[in-house]
Amino acid sequence: MLDTSARLLRLLSLLQSRRDWSGADLAERLGIGHRTVRRDIERLRALGYPVHSTPGVAGGYRLGAGARLPPLLLDDEEAVAVALGLRTAAGGTVTGIEETSLRALAKLEQVLPERLRRRVNTLQTHTVRVNRDGPTVDADVLSRMAAACRDREQLRFDYTGQNGESALRRAEPHSLVARGHRWYLVAWDADRRDWRTFRADRIRLRTPNGPRFAPREPPAPDVAAWLQHRLAHEMWPVEGRFLLHAPAERITGRTSGTVEPAGDDRCVLTLRGDDLRLMAVIVAFLDVGFEVLDPPELKEHVHALGHRLLSS
Repeated sequence: MLDTSARLLRLLSLLQSRRDWSGADLAERLGIGHRTVRRDIERLRALGYPVHSTPGVAGGYRLGAGARLPPLLLDDEEAVAVALGLRTAAGGTVTGIEETSLRALAKLEQVLPERLRRRVNTLQTHTVRVNRDGPTVDADVLSRMAAACRDREQLRFDYTGQNGESALRRAEPHSLVARGHRWYLVAWDADRRDWRTFRADRIRLRTPNGPRFAPREPPAPDVAAWLQHRLAHEMWPVEGRFLLHAPAERITGRTSGTVEPAGDDRCVLTLRGDDLRLMAVIVAFLDVGFEVLDPPELKEHVHALGHRLLSS
């Protein structure tokens, strides 16, 4: 059995790891009785940690927000992740947190063990960042969306579509995904009754949040991979297909399209986007022979590109 100080730290770590805990779960995790759990909860409250409790069969404990920020417990991997995130935030795509990120980083690195500080420095030194111009997201918006994902609270927001028009949306948020220089919210659209992705920079949250909801099975076990596939293939209005005179392994990885073998020395490339002219350029840069399969108007753009190149 853990001594009192070590047990309190373990109890605090458990309370920070998820939103709600029953007394029985805490007792089982710590290997102690229910009465000891209640005493330890009171000790944490005396130290300034706002631990809320609800009575009854379905009751339990929740670590809430207090008047001041008490110490947090981070394991090694969490500490490294936070330090890297703070270092990245100063030049990233989240606006308004550059200075505060540096202040927080200074405090964290002051108490990092040497072994973790070396890991952070090594990762940062050997990471090359590409600066991009593009839309940014307010840190408060990301924080509120992340909290709604955690607490399973419906979000209400105005969303600006690709056509520039804004509409009210109601969604059950599942997760936030960072892809390239953009953030995306993966959520169940309550009105369209389907999973949707929303660009975070196009979201304007309304207050307050909607009601809490029961969790749903995500659209795929790997939400990030699902988002990647959706952005690359499903969300674009135009599809173009080419028969390339090259084996699939020679083409795979050179474009964002789907490559399917069509024999030992041929393959079919499927591209999705909103501009057939751009598809013609992409295929031309592959530097292999090809034939346009569909749509028919794609052939016109390929011929026009060829004439421009020959006349230059």
